[in-house]
Amino acid sequence: IFKFLGAISVDLGKDRIEPYLPTILTPLYRELNSNYAEQDPTLKNLSQEIIELLKKLVGLEVFSLAFSSVQKQANQKRAMRKKQRALQTVANPDIAARRKLKRHKNKAETRKRKIESLRPVHKAKRHRSHALKDLAMVQ
Repeated sequence: IFKFLGAISVDLGKDRIEPYLPTILTPLYRELNSNYAEQDPTLKNLSQEIIELLKKLVGLEVFSLAFSSVQKQANQKRAMRKKQRALQTVANPDIAARRKLKRHKNKAETRKRKIESLRPVHKAKRHRSHALKDLAMVQ
């Protein structure tokens, strides 16, 4: 898709690409700023190359305006999601409690895995999964 966006940008040219610039930059910006554990470095490099191509094609000023608008929009979405998560904690405390328990359980498992990798002789005790108990409501 990134290659397609680059090809369309070059094909349309400077004058006709400007209205579509924020739409094209949105996925590229998302890929550049993502911090996934299993991120593909080739995608990041490709998005950086296409951004450089767009910068040369439309000029630094037009590109900067479009890029800053995409950045602002992404930051607003991020803030909105954070606000909704905080509101949900107040509105639905049971869901928030389940999410918190799950997060703590995952944290404990990660800690045990880390101990096992650092000290292979020492075996951390693992919590036996009782499927029905895990599904029960927290009281």
